[in-house]
Amino acid sequence: MSLTKKTKEAVAQRAGYCCEYCRSQEKFSPSRFSVDHIIPTAKLGEDDLANLCYACQACNNHKYTNTATTDPVTGENTSLFNPRLHFWEEHFVWNEDKSEVIGITPIGRATIVKLKLNRSGVKNLRVALKKLGLHPPE
Repeated sequence: MSLTKKTKEAVAQRAGYCCEYCRSQEKFSPSRFSVDHIIPTAKLGEDDLANLCYACQACNNHKYTNTATTDPVTGENTSLFNPRLHFWEEHFVWNEDKSEVIGITPIGRATIVKLKLNRSGVKNLRVALKKLGLHPPE
């Protein structure tokens, strides 16, 4: 089923027009953002708001149909961050200069690795936006 424009806008607005994974801001992104099915439709995920989040293209591509991966510290399987079930601040913090996301739980660490939340382009953008007082997003 195709998502309506109204649904897409509701998801974007709820996210504050930021990627719900890496926290990139859509207005400063060189790539498009899209609505991500947290549990993919291929794995019987629904089209309702409880299964949708706003994601930058890179995070969406790296996540693909994955809902779990390995924690790089413990080696144990763990779920990926789910913006509808988890609070970002409970799994992630910013490093001192706000250029990198640090995982503070297995979910956070695994999500950082799988979705490549600290890829060089997004880190460079965070540094530039921080200098302008525009990062991190509210």
